[in-house]
Amino acid sequence: MKRLLLIFLFVAGFGLLPGAAPVLAESDTLIYSWPGNVGPLNPHLYSPNQMFAQAMVYEPLVRYSLDGNIQPCLAESWDISPDGRVYTIRLRQGVVFSDGVPFDAKAVKMNIDAVMANAKRHAWLELVHQIRETVIVDAHTVKIILKDPYYPFLQDMALVRPFRFLSPSAFPDSGNTADGIKQAVGTGPWVLVESKLGEYDRFERNENYWGKRPPMKTILVKVIPDPNSRAVAFETGAIDLIYGDGQISLDTYDRFRSDPRYRTAISQPLCTRSLAINSGRGPTRELAVRQAIQHAVDKDAIVKGVFLDTEIKADTLYSANIPYCDLKLPPYAFDPAKAESILATAGWKRTEKTGFRTRDGQVLSVDLCFVGNDAVMKAVAEVLQSDLQRVGVKINLLGEEQDSFYKRQKSGEFGLIFNNTWGPPYEPHSYLSSWRVPSHADYEAQSGLPMKPEIDATIGRVLVSTDEGVRADTYRKILTTIHEQAVYLSLSYTTGLIVHGKGMQGASFGPTKNEIPFETMFKE
Repeated sequence: MKRLLLIFLFVAGFGLLPGAAPVLAESDTLIYSWPGNVGPLNPHLYSPNQMFAQAMVYEPLVRYSLDGNIQPCLAESWDISPDGRVYTIRLRQGVVFSDGVPFDAKAVKMNIDAVMANAKRHAWLELVHQIRETVIVDAHTVKIILKDPYYPFLQDMALVRPFRFLSPSAFPDSGNTADGIKQAVGTGPWVLVESKLGEYDRFERNENYWGKRPPMKTILVKVIPDPNSRAVAFETGAIDLIYGDGQISLDTYDRFRSDPRYRTAISQPLCTRSLAINSGRGPTRELAVRQAIQHAVDKDAIVKGVFLDTEIKADTLYSANIPYCDLKLPPYAFDPAKAESILATAGWKRTEKTGFRTRDGQVLSVDLCFVGNDAVMKAVAEVLQSDLQRVGVKINLLGEEQDSFYKRQKSGEFGLIFNNTWGPPYEPHSYLSSWRVPSHADYEAQSGLPMKPEIDATIGRVLVSTDEGVRADTYRKILTTIHEQAVYLSLSYTTGLIVHGKGMQGASFGPTKNEIPFETMFKE
């Protein structure tokens, strides 16, 4: 009886009863879920705009492909000047925004100028500092002139944000998209047509799309904050697809994987699952404490017990297949005795009453922050708490909503905080570029390092280096220093998960972790 009541309540919340999400024809509608609404989908701004949804509506000049190459998208071709400072870009002709407005050089300049007008907000991305001017050559050609020969220009133009393109008709009257947009209008395969706060977002196929039109007419994204609720919604048929990292617990995924009714898949490694350790606040200001934390964590047990061998242990911030990152740095081996010795040498002594270490009357206590409704983060946090308690470190678990979590990353109000790397095409250049400003947890994690100014200056130099050998040596210097300073606790190289019923076809992983290829999916 309790099971039936539970399913009834879930179904009521997932749009199968009056007053919730609209009832749509099953054959031409794909139903997905996300922990919150997708936001207003301003292509030039960040939270609460959700990246997977921005990528559905807006397109870049060039696209990052599954094979790691840059391919044409809204740009048909491009030339680079011999000095690497001028990119002449020829635009694809015949493209219109979903509202029928032509996509042309004027629209490109209007959008890039809007991003540049809000440059302070995008300070994490070096490209914003490098663009000197965008010049219209003719109706379908633009020149983007840089200050320096910034080598990752095309990779940054392929990112989900901020260099994507909004219809001129959807700009605010001020012309500054930092003030908001009139509506989400892009050139992409999907159009956001309806949002209901706390319930769903509905996307329709863009009938003006220049490329191959998606087979599905509608993508309905239901708001389901809780992973267990999402699993029940999938089992009861209220959603069609589970996709990504942290959408369900890995125990649940393992159960679905062994159920013949469902099809499942695991992606190749997408990025590094790591935590930032704050060198500027609390006990973790001390290198010895950060090093002890590294040696106290049993990564093999986490990979096996939490990730169920769906991920690979990470000993360094980046995997060896990332450009410039095959450095063979010595790992911090799991060695609780060594962790205890490091802490004891640093003066942190265990107290018999609590088992935690103290020094000068201060308890060795660290706040570990995570997104409370992320099943994987929560499970990992609990294991870390147990591992660190064994060596006398008190870990306070702080599970919060996503917006509060990201605010804490920027403010530095954490000891340990989940802070995954970003995956291609951000790595390593864009991610390192972001270290220099307080846009993510990295800046605060590194803020207490005595060599922080030199790290930032070195990042600035490597991003405009034209010598491949110098560039490789400079990346080695940066990443070796960060590794030795123990400001990142890297756990595993993350993967994405797919679960769907046998009636759905075409589900595959996108080229980056922030893009979901709904346009290839269909129902039999």
